[in-house]
Amino acid sequence: MPRLDDHLWRGPCAKGTKHRSHPRASTRGLVAKAGEMINSSGSGPSLLAAHGAPGTDPAHGLQSTGVGGQGSSGHVNSWHHHLVQRSLVLFSVGVVLALVLNLLQVQRNVTLFPDEVIATIFSSAWWVPPCCGTAAAVVGLLYPCIDSHLGEPHKFKREWASVMRCVAVFVGINHASAKLDFANNVQLSLTLAALSLGLWWTFDRSRSGLGLGITIAFLATLITQLLVYNGVYQYTSPDFLYIRSWLPCIFFSGGVTVGNIGRQLAMR
Repeated sequence: MPRLDDHLWRGPCAKGTKHRSHPRASTRGLVAKAGEMINSSGSGPSLLAAHGAPGTDPAHGLQSTGVGGQGSSGHVNSWHHHLVQRSLVLFSVGVVLALVLNLLQVQRNVTLFPDEVIATIFSSAWWVPPCCGTAAAVVGLLYPCIDSHLGEPHKFKREWASVMRCVAVFVGINHASAKLDFANNVQLSLTLAALSLGLWWTFDRSRSGLGLGITIAFLATLITQLLVYNGVYQYTSPDFLYIRSWLPCIFFSGGVTVGNIGRQLAMR
């Protein structure tokens, strides 16, 4: 049998051993948690650097984001402002050209309007200038858009002096259609067609300009035929479906001229 003094001696020793093991385990847990905290604090700056943050202050990142948003919105507002300015300039150019060129046609009795719609100052119907101004704005904005879409920026004679010469040649072509007298309209149409192609070759020479000029001439001629058919106005001596056969040449050269103005305005 074990003695009583052995039992009394071993009992407190075993309990002391158990109590000492618990503080050692808790000490290891505290050390492990402290190590995790140190590692997490050390990895924080690396994460910030990976995300490109300039510092530990999150407000600085929000401030930089706000500045970027303001810059993009300012760029959009500037683009819209520039677009409105170009549209107004092109509209004004279309109105002036319509008044000047239509005056030549009316004075030579090439175009006939009803007496009740003729304005006393400009000898033209009231709806002609705003319609021509709107068409000029659309065409002038369309030319640079098509150039950028096709990836072929127009670089041939990109200066205002060339644009002014193109306008002068266009006015001369329109003046020739009203002033020149030929034996028949076919000869006049062929002459104006050669002059219109010469205008495109001299001041444009782009495939997009040629394609848009032909498209504009076709659509404008079709709209004019519908207007004449409905009795809005008429042409003297029509030889091509209620209109003059040389009218598509005028529309073609006008499209090329307004397109060059729009391209020049699109340059910053």
